[in-house]
Amino acid sequence: MGRRPLDIDKILRELVLSDNLSIKRDLAKKILNIAYKKGIYLSSMNQLYQARGEGKLSGFTVPAINLRGMTYDLARAIFRVAKKNNSGAFIFEIAKSEIGYTDQPPVEYSSAVLAAAIKENFSGAVFIQGDHFQVNAKKFKENSDKEIEGLKNLISEAIESGFYNIDIDSSTLVDLEKVDIKKQQYLNYDVCARLTQFIRQIQPRGIEVSVGGEIGEVGGKNSTPEELRAFMQGYSKRLRKGRLGISKISVQTGTAHGGVVLPDGTVAQVKLDFDTLKSLSKIAREEFSLSGAVQHGASTLPPEAFHKFVECETAEVHLATEFQNMVYESKHFPQDLKNRIYDWLKVNCASEKKEGETEEQFIYKTRKKALGAFKKEITGLTQDIRDAISGEIEEKFDFLFKQLNSINNKELVEEFVTLKRVIIRRRKNQEVKAIERDTEGAD
Repeated sequence: MGRRPLDIDKILRELVLSDNLSIKRDLAKKILNIAYKKGIYLSSMNQLYQARGEGKLSGFTVPAINLRGMTYDLARAIFRVAKKNNSGAFIFEIAKSEIGYTDQPPVEYSSAVLAAAIKENFSGAVFIQGDHFQVNAKKFKENSDKEIEGLKNLISEAIESGFYNIDIDSSTLVDLEKVDIKKQQYLNYDVCARLTQFIRQIQPRGIEVSVGGEIGEVGGKNSTPEELRAFMQGYSKRLRKGRLGISKISVQTGTAHGGVVLPDGTVAQVKLDFDTLKSLSKIAREEFSLSGAVQHGASTLPPEAFHKFVECETAEVHLATEFQNMVYESKHFPQDLKNRIYDWLKVNCASEKKEGETEEQFIYKTRKKALGAFKKEITGLTQDIRDAISGEIEEKFDFLFKQLNSINNKELVEEFVTLKRVIIRRRKNQEVKAIERDTEGAD
């Protein structure tokens, strides 16, 4: 008798539905081994971004996509779009806060992405990123060592799960009350340098993790060239000699995570400062050999805005909330399940409702928090329903890839990115502590 055909759906489903972290890790190892046999490698963007910083390539913006729910189904849709468009430079990511409220530990997230690549017969480099691995400013002030140690634990677990791209967000520590810009940025670049060095110490042999920094908290004031230079100069001095630094820099140009919600639950139009974005990207490349600037909070921008990122030579754009919105608002998403989710929010997130806020604003703002509590039910939707929802969103992915000109670059990725098989060696007694759920999260 011949061998039974591989059922990657069954393996991934068992992993997602299991509450036992050891079982998840065992199944993740099985998925990783299958991926290697299929020519699929978890990889770092670092070499590609270095080449961009050296002027060897340009003309496209890398989409970095946060998948908060239906991760396997939506990742499959992304791989289909990538194959259709001969795309190689795109990133799957999840933020520190999202790991908590979507109940997707790093090992589960990376396994879902790899399983999707296997299912869609994709091969080559696959990029997974820890987005907004953010310092909690209040907790840092209370006990900086404890807060940094918590981030190190998260970074360790992420890298061990194949996240070879990590965005450090210590911009929460910028102190705008100080007059001197270098002093404003001091804690930001100091912590970013310390965490970069930690990443270099634990990264797998043969892999240089792509690390990102951030100079302005998303939703705050727009970033300036002076802030960028102050951060980079201070960061470079704090980084141990011989250590490779960041490959990109996130800036604030007028967006907010999730968009600004109006009383009727719709999202307000945002005026994004593309001149600032273009200027900061140019400085990042020409003065510091970075790939350029990174734009957060972009998924809810109007469709006609996206081609401008390429014109500004933006290195990377982060996209999240719109895909979550499309899942919830799909005509295929069961109304009874949506009603139960919204009822759950009214009880479990009641404390988050602000005075004067409409119910539509409250639901829009908080419904991401229900994705973890209802993960098993969403995962258990029939294949027909999940295919119909992901099919709708696939059209959006295709539009974005084309607008960002992230097409026909598979060969570029193959030229610059070294594929490396990594043997996971988990640190002794290393477990992720409870993930904080109080940060605002991703785009």
